[in-house]
Amino acid sequence: MFSLFLVMFLGTVTVKVDEKLKMKMGKVRINWSEYVRESIQRRIELEERRSASEKLLGDLKAKKNVAPKGFINEAIREMRKSR
Repeated sequence: MFSLFLVMFLGTVTVKVDEKLKMKMGKVRINWSEYVRESIQRRIELEERRSASEKLLGDLKAKKNVAPKGFINEAIREMRKSR
């Protein structure tokens, strides 16, 4: 029998908060580690999208990506036909 084990190495991130905030966090029933992981993931996705859009905008300004002549009109006609 063949077994496959997936090993995932986790890193540690430490966040320092003042004592008052720590006490308030203790009163809220939230898995703070999960909350921070999800927040970091959302921010990374946002920054990746921002970076991709800036690259695309830069390429468009530099005219690296140019639509072939008539492409936009053709695409609009096709979209209207499919309604």
